[in-house]
This record gives sequence, C-alpha cells and structure tokens, in this order.
Amino acid sequence: MRDADEALHRPSSASASPRHLLPQAGEGSAPSAKGLHPMSTQPARLDLPALGGHVAATNLAGPGKRHDFSRKYWLFAVPAVITILAVIVFPWLFTLYMSTQDWKIGGGAAFVGLSNYVILFQDQRFLEAVGRTFWFTALAVIIPVILGVAAAVVFHREFPWRGVLRTVFTMPMMATPVAVALVWTMMFHPQLGVLNYLLSLIGIPPQSWVYDPSTVIPTLVMIEVWQWTPLVMLIVLGGLASLPREPYESAIIDGANSWHLFRHITLPLVWPYVMIAIMLRTIDALKVFDNIFVITQGGPGTASETMNIFLYLQAFQFYKLGYASALVVVFFIIIVLLSLLLLHARQRSKWNA
Repeated sequence: MRDADEALHRPSSASASPRHLLPQAGEGSAPSAKGLHPMSTQPARLDLPALGGHVAATNLAGPGKRHDFSRKYWLFAVPAVITILAVIVFPWLFTLYMSTQDWKIGGGAAFVGLSNYVILFQDQRFLEAVGRTFWFTALAVIIPVILGVAAAVVFHREFPWRGVLRTVFTMPMMATPVAVALVWTMMFHPQLGVLNYLLSLIGIPPQSWVYDPSTVIPTLVMIEVWQWTPLVMLIVLGGLASLPREPYESAIIDGANSWHLFRHITLPLVWPYVMIAIMLRTIDALKVFDNIFVITQGGPGTASETMNIFLYLQAFQFYKLGYASALVVVFFIIIVLLSLLLLHARQRSKWNA
C-alpha cells in the first residue's frame, strides 16, 4: 500500500519539464534538418561512420587536392601511348619522309623535296583518277542513302514476316568483300553471266557491264548499293525507333496524310541519323579497293582506275615508293577535308520542310 502511494506521488515522464528533455551542452545529439543543434546557432559537427568519414574528408579537402593524381598512375597510359606512336604517328612521319625522296625498291633514296607533289599534280592520269573517285563516291553515297531511308521506313511498319525479311535484307553487308567481288564477276560475264540471261527473258539485249568503259563505274556502284544499303537502313531504323508518337498523333488529328507525316515529321527528326550514314558511306566509298581490284583491276584501260587503284599500281607495279607516298599524303588530306566538311554540315544542318 505504501509503494502504491509513492508511485502516485512520483512525477511521470510525460509530465516532466521540457527543459529536462533538451540535450545538455556538450552532449552529442542528432542534428536538425538544417544541420544545427536545437539550442545552438552554430553548425553541428557530423560524426560520420568510418567509411563515410573518408568520403567527407575527401570532399572537404579543397578543390586543389581533388584531382591530385600520383605520377605512378600515368605509367598505365604508357602502353597505349607506345601503341599509338608505333601504329599511327611513326608510319605517318615515315610516309611524309618518303614523299620527299626518290625511292625505288632495290635502289637508294635521294632527297627531291616537293618534286613528287609537283609531278603528281601534273600527272593527267592522277587527275583523271581523282575525278573518277569523286564520281564513284557520289553515286555510292547518294543511291544507298535514298534506298536505305526508304527501306527503313518500310521495315519500321508492322507487317507479317517483318523480322525474317529484315534479316534477309541485311545479309549482303555481312559478306566478305572479295567473295562478293568474285560472285559478281561471274554474274557480269557477257556469255555465261546470269544477269544477261535474266535480261534476255524480258527482251533486253545483253549488256557489257564491267567490260565497257561507259558502264564500268555504274556497274561497280551497283555492287556498292547492293552491299551497303542495309547499313544505311539499320542506322536510320535506329533513329525511327526512338521517335516520339505525339507529333504523329497530333498531325493525324489535323488531317495529315502519309507523305506529310514523312516530309514534315519523320525526315526532320531522323536527319541527324541520315547525316551519320552519309559520313560513313563517304569515307567508305572513298577508300574502296577490293571490289574494284578483283573485278576490273582498274580496267578496261583506266576506266575504273580510282585513287586507290592508282596508288597500288604506282607502289607495287612500278615500285615508285616516294611518288606513291606523296599520293598517300594527298589522299589523306582529301579524306580529312571531306570529313571536316561533312561534320560541319552535320552541326549546322537543319531540315526545312
């Protein structure tokens, strides 16, 4: 009974003074939402765990020490630097050196300065090869891009057997170029080729294909179109897959037809992808060698002699290594200038529908 009476007169925790519940000075307490002690206007010191304390110390160390890498870490870049020097820098420096020499296989080298470059731009055969290269490149870029965009629009739609047909359509780009060239060489044969046989079935006379100087470049372009249109299709198809549906739904409500949707919505939105395809096809078409060499070797005559074929003949048939090195330098400059021009066009391009 006495214990019960003492319990009734003992103050409970609920009726304790609020001051009694506040943390005393010097006691560690949890900071408030702003990082302050309840009874202090000074920022509280956060006692972080051992793992987090290291992170906090790193972040509070100051901007000067944040990127303080030891020199020993740069040793890991040495293999990459050596590889770049051995594979890229040294060959180009040696090519520049060879372009200033009159160097033939089996003989010594003699310094001639810029004479190889002067002779190169006075060589009518080289100038014709440059013209054929640009003509071949223009056709091998424009036609696959147009057909690739059209194929991407078709395969972007839902229809039966779409996956199977898309796989079949992309198979040419996975074939070996030399094997492709050999197969097309047999197909172009005037008497035994399957192409002239198919033309005879519909009443068209046989064609000379790669055996006629007037048709050899368009025929070689046909092979490029067959093999690399799927690449353009895949690039543009990736862009189409990322397009939003809202612009199409709004345009359909406004009464737009399929052509208006393609011209005013689809093409402007996928234009950056088309520019990427143009850049890749331009660089690839400029350096085509295997198909042309296997099928025509630059013939008939010099009708299909591009810069790559001309370079090969000068270096490995006439053994003019200095002259061929000057041609390599000029060819490299042309590719770089065209690449920079296309990059500039891509950065500034804006489709005006």
